[in-house]
Amino acid sequence: MTHALLVIDVQNDFCPGGALAVPGGDEIVAPINAMMGDFDAVILTQDWHPADHSSFASRHDNKNPFDTKDMHYGPQILWPDHCVQGTEGANFHPDLNTHADLVIRKGFRKGIDSYSAFFENDQTTPTGLEGYLRTRGIDKLTLVGLATDFCVHFSAIDAARLGFDVTVRMDACRAIDLDGSLAAAETAMRDAGVTLS
Repeated sequence: MTHALLVIDVQNDFCPGGALAVPGGDEIVAPINAMMGDFDAVILTQDWHPADHSSFASRHDNKNPFDTKDMHYGPQILWPDHCVQGTEGANFHPDLNTHADLVIRKGFRKGIDSYSAFFENDQTTPTGLEGYLRTRGIDKLTLVGLATDFCVHFSAIDAARLGFDVTVRMDACRAIDLDGSLAAAETAMRDAGVTLS
């Protein structure tokens, strides 16, 4: 069994001072760096939005950040502009060890958001990560990063659905916790067979 560490979106805009800061988001950088040597592979994901991304509240009249809008693929939370391609906010946290086997970018299609490292939010358009893991013979994943209740949550559930053995290290994640989203995410992950440790 080959075991990979999947580091989700440890980027400046999700850390204190960023456009969509997750409380304590920078606290997980050192613990993540410390565990990287324990895995056969390290994969980083990077939110990578065009400036006019459809999930940005600024692109919709009479909408504010954290409002919801029905998109062609279902309900979408609208976010502050964040992780815009090529900006400082989209860069990885400066203290994060980025010597990884793979960096996979997501959310780069203007018309659809992507929380999961495996699929766009339509749940059908793949990012290519599954194929990479299969060709590397990786069947066990440990997930860490930001945010527990969105991108980590959706990545973990998709990985479990695809047949991977999935653990989320809760001590190396931080949550937005929007209207109870953390508790809901924890329940959904457990129900999907994800181990929370």
